[in-house]
Amino acid sequence: MDNERGTVRSARAGVTNAPPARARLPRSRRPVGEPAAPGSSWPWILMYHSVAVEEEDPYQLTVSPDRFAEQIAWLHRRGRRGVSVRELIRARELGRDDGLVGLTFDDGYADFARYAVPILQAYGFTATAYVVADLLGQDNGWDAEGPRKKLLTVPEVTELAAAGWEIGSHGLGHQALPGLSAETLAAQTRESRRLLEEVVGGPVTGFCYPYGAVDLPAAQAVHDAGYDYACAIAHSPLTGRFALPRCYVGARDGAWRLRAKRGRHRLRDTVARLRRGRRGARP
Repeated sequence: MDNERGTVRSARAGVTNAPPARARLPRSRRPVGEPAAPGSSWPWILMYHSVAVEEEDPYQLTVSPDRFAEQIAWLHRRGRRGVSVRELIRARELGRDDGLVGLTFDDGYADFARYAVPILQAYGFTATAYVVADLLGQDNGWDAEGPRKKLLTVPEVTELAAAGWEIGSHGLGHQALPGLSAETLAAQTRESRRLLEEVVGGPVTGFCYPYGAVDLPAAQAVHDAGYDYACAIAHSPLTGRFALPRCYVGARDGAWRLRAKRGRHRLRDTVARLRRGRRGARP
């Protein structure tokens, strides 16, 4: 459709409109690397990709609908409610995030709407879908050895947003951000946000680093672009509001493995906070 093709053209044109490389970091009450509140930990956020039936899955990105339903049912039985990261962050600021777990779906696969959404709705859960702004309606061409998976189209993204699902940015073309020039980083973050806000008809406040890859320039570019938060994967020295750690969930993860991953998240979070405290105590 014309609107969809226009999105791709606009994204490519936006690279020339990037701000200067030395653009100053705007004052914000949410700086890059913002630590968790004293004595608290970062919330548990689960990272999914595709919910579908696939015979080949070399990157282990796919969870079958049946397995996904089991995982969501387990969360429900444990007294947890899955929510979007946007809702999780707001609840955390109000001290009301007890029992909440963030649910995220990277890459914006079309099977999110077909399989994941109905299961989540059955439990009253919400989630965040991070979509690639310049590839809406195309496929996951970046996964050279994996099966081709259709991505959400412009109308599908618009419909999901209108129904209350959070839509976040996954960049323009699923390109890892570390090592890119300041101009390209600005295009990947600012232009993808602008394009998606046109599609959803409202603010896009969440970003997810392609491949989970983040360094300080990338995190600062996301901050400069006006996002409220960003998701990474691993705990790192950058762990904070603009590099939220997440827990990978795959087809092998049943109740026992999910419990173990929850414990591992808490352990890694504690270690990261202790290391941050030691660095802060150095003269």
